[in-house]
Amino acid sequence: MYEFPEFLKFELGVYVDSFVKWLVNNFDSVFDALGANILRFLTTVDFVLQLLPWWFFILIVFFMGWRIKKLSSGIGFAFMLLIIGSFGLWTLMIETLAVILTSVVISVMIGIPIGILMAYKSNIETAIRPILDGMQTMPSFVYLIPAMLLFGLGRVSAVFATTIYAIVPVIRLTNLGIRNVSKEMVEAAHSFGSSPWQILYKVELPQALPTIMTGINQTIMMAMAMVVIASMIGAPGLGREVLVAINRIDIAKGTEAGLAIVILAIIIDRLTQGVADKFKVEK
Repeated sequence: MYEFPEFLKFELGVYVDSFVKWLVNNFDSVFDALGANILRFLTTVDFVLQLLPWWFFILIVFFMGWRIKKLSSGIGFAFMLLIIGSFGLWTLMIETLAVILTSVVISVMIGIPIGILMAYKSNIETAIRPILDGMQTMPSFVYLIPAMLLFGLGRVSAVFATTIYAIVPVIRLTNLGIRNVSKEMVEAAHSFGSSPWQILYKVELPQALPTIMTGINQTIMMAMAMVVIASMIGAPGLGREVLVAINRIDIAKGTEAGLAIVILAIIIDRLTQGVADKFKVEK
């Protein structure tokens, strides 16, 4: 009476496991090619970032902080990067940043078109919205399992898991931004003979850009959070340092790596928020 009846049990996990194994067995070459391209792009980003001298990188961040926010912000960002360097974590920070940038670029390339499609087709939005709800509420550790099965351990699986986890905000806010564009403005563009593509690129996207930039900001923050968890399946950088500190119960190493992650997150958040605010002003 108090136990759930056996005949009502539905083992969804068995079907999911079978589906993933079917994907691996039948599309192994596709995932190999996809993984190779992701790895190539990630390696290029990492190489470019590692090529920059530490002082030049700090100057770039200082200039961005000054121009996007204000002079005091640029000085503060530069000082915070010096703190990370003083911890001896500069190379690990660059590796973390490479994974984040790669994941965010892929998320934006996939997420913005999906968001536009949702804004134009209400039936597609109805179908995709529950999927996005599930992706946003799913525990982040769950994404590590299919990433390992499809791409194995390493940086590619870390990028894949980070992208899947972080892509939701840019999709949602792209959809929201385009739907909130003034109908009168769209109708005016129609009356002047603009094509649907011209309306999208010259009217809707510019008007929705502040909202889209907010979505990109949230995607970056979620990628930042996931990259630490993805260290469990081979993500390089500061997350791995935190994982090593946990395994060794090394509070000194954990504190330094954790503080470096916080500093990097603050800098990225403030810069992307500043860009979004400038678009709002220009609108």
